[in-house]
Amino acid sequence: MKKAILKLRDGKEFEGIAFGADVSLDAGEAVFNTGIPGYQEILTDPSYNGQIVTLTSPMIGNYGISPSDNESDGIKATALVIRKLYRGPVMAGRITLDEFLRENGIPGIENIDTRALTLHLRNHGSQNAVLFYPEDREKAEKKLASFPLITERNLIDGVSVRKAIADPDLGEGFMTAPKTPDLHFAVIDYGIKRSIINSLYKENIKVTLLPHTADISDVLAIHPDALFLSNGPGDPALLKDAVKLASDAIGKLPVEGICLGHQIITIAIGGRTVKMKFGHHGSNHPVRDMLTGRTFVTAQNHGFMSDQDSLPAGTEIWFRNANDESIEGLFSEKLNVRSVQFHPEAAPGPLEASAIFRIFKESV
Repeated sequence: MKKAILKLRDGKEFEGIAFGADVSLDAGEAVFNTGIPGYQEILTDPSYNGQIVTLTSPMIGNYGISPSDNESDGIKATALVIRKLYRGPVMAGRITLDEFLRENGIPGIENIDTRALTLHLRNHGSQNAVLFYPEDREKAEKKLASFPLITERNLIDGVSVRKAIADPDLGEGFMTAPKTPDLHFAVIDYGIKRSIINSLYKENIKVTLLPHTADISDVLAIHPDALFLSNGPGDPALLKDAVKLASDAIGKLPVEGICLGHQIITIAIGGRTVKMKFGHHGSNHPVRDMLTGRTFVTAQNHGFMSDQDSLPAGTEIWFRNANDESIEGLFSEKLNVRSVQFHPEAAPGPLEASAIFRIFKESV
């Protein structure tokens, strides 16, 4: 066991024990996730690219790692911070969390007071951090001082496909593409979770996955029934090409989006997005449907949100967060756009919002 240190940009430090891959001055934005199960889905969610993830549940790893629970082709988070690592046996056919991190070259740190760290991030905001061994302090502090903010980093290039993929194979534990689909969606991959594609398959929707570099001609060339913008990491305000694509598609196709896709749509219709103090990361966030008054629990993972004061006339607020009243969904019948900030596919989290995919389909 080797000591390691997590240092935040504001100078706060937490000392713990390293596990997983060797620590190597790993820097990123420190965030916390309040979910209890689902550490594998969280680590492999491309939306966490560039972030050091703290899990607030006190013990992590007790049910191991199963290939069927990966949301992408590997771990996308920069590092993992936990209170206690489970080191016992796991079920046959699974590997331990420690092994999983080693295989993916990702470091972890345990024996951290994750409650104190979470309260610090809640009070002072998500911020850059660096994970290092004590002997590398000087190098780590230099790296932390110069490391760019999340609002200065374009993080989607490393998590998007490079070329178009029709009917992507999601692997073990997921559905296969429908043989006689009802609709065909062009899905822009900004770091899409497999469970989103799986949810579209469940609605009998054909998916053609396109890279984040796709433009409107690439989309129209495959003759889709709608354009769907996926989740992904980072600041939507940096994604000028993505916003242009959404703007070009509006009026030609129905446009729908989840999480980052929702934020891109916000900008494309003339609104703005703003960075949140510490974001929403977890599987217990209540959302209120402004059309029906119904409140349900959702999974969420975002650090940016739509700025209500910037929304153009004719934009309807579909959902609000029941805790802080932030915007969780938009629609415009005139523009034929519809989007949600939360994750209706869950993975991990409650499935109360899964009907959103049916609503997306019916709106098209």
